[in-house]
Amino acid sequence: MRRITRIATVGIAASALALSATACGGKSSSDSSSKEPSAAIAYDIGGRGDQSFNDAAYVGLQQAEKDLQIKGAEAEPTDGEGEADKVQRLTELARKGNNPVIGVGFAYAPAIKKVAEKFPKTTFGIIDDTSVTAPNVANLVFNEEQGSYLAGVAAAKVSKTGTVGFIGGVEVPLIKKFEAGFVQGVKDTNPNAKVLTQYLTQPPNFDGFAKPDLGKAAAEGQLDKGADVVYAAAGLAGSGAIEATAAKGKWAIGVDSDQYSQAGLAKYKDHILTSVTKQVSQSVFNLIKSVKDGKPQVGEVRYGLDKDGVGLADSNPEYKKMTDVIAAVEKAKADIIAKKIEVKTAP
Repeated sequence: MRRITRIATVGIAASALALSATACGGKSSSDSSSKEPSAAIAYDIGGRGDQSFNDAAYVGLQQAEKDLQIKGAEAEPTDGEGEADKVQRLTELARKGNNPVIGVGFAYAPAIKKVAEKFPKTTFGIIDDTSVTAPNVANLVFNEEQGSYLAGVAAAKVSKTGTVGFIGGVEVPLIKKFEAGFVQGVKDTNPNAKVLTQYLTQPPNFDGFAKPDLGKAAAEGQLDKGADVVYAAAGLAGSGAIEATAAKGKWAIGVDSDQYSQAGLAKYKDHILTSVTKQVSQSVFNLIKSVKDGKPQVGEVRYGLDKDGVGLADSNPEYKKMTDVIAAVEKAKADIIAKKIEVKTAP
């Protein structure tokens, strides 16, 4: 469970991991108004405690606090917030002297565009977006489709029914990259395999990243249709898909973080085959370090298979025993890096 902001607290049911409310996004592990070097991250939908995307960003901030002797500040989203809330949150973090200020997720793009102009001496980072370009903005992006291709290879190799599932949180271009890579990896491995695809919500409704019950229901539907491997790219909602898949004794594939190792998913970990990892934590750390070193990253900073910026986790001992699966995944990885396989970014 993530920590509660000092500014406003709300009751949080552990099973739901509901969003914390904060008027100006002020949750901090330090007093950012001090003169000590400080950095801040503003979380995406689902907030810290999602066992996935946001938690990966937090790990990067933690590492920076430990290794770089900087102070870290965090800011949570509010449920159903608008653009003005994001602008206010980022403004407050920058005004307190945090540098860099990092928006976790593409939803921060319009807000960062506005706020970065007002604080030209502050470096802003945005994860999963390249639309915002400014002299003081770093775009931290990933080749999600490449990691998802490897997941597709693994899914096709372990499936006994020949039917696997993909669950996307919200149908946006970013998540369609996950779908495209996964489906291609499955089909390249087993052309006769069937991929069931479902998106939980459509924009502007972003509940598909935040509500585990939606992921659980979608996974149950796919399992009922014969899927025996389910891959969910849905943030916090993906934990519901993992729960449903584990309950049926089938394989789940995690996303963003190594979900086998997430404490909040420990009861399901034996059924988490692998996870498509994104080095969100490393990207956060690298940006903070670049600012502290006086050479801030700006522009597009891309992480792909060639830099181990994406990949598949192998924490599950059962996965490590699957030598034929691992061999197929490693071959696919080598072929992607060598450009023998061009992975699609759209279905």
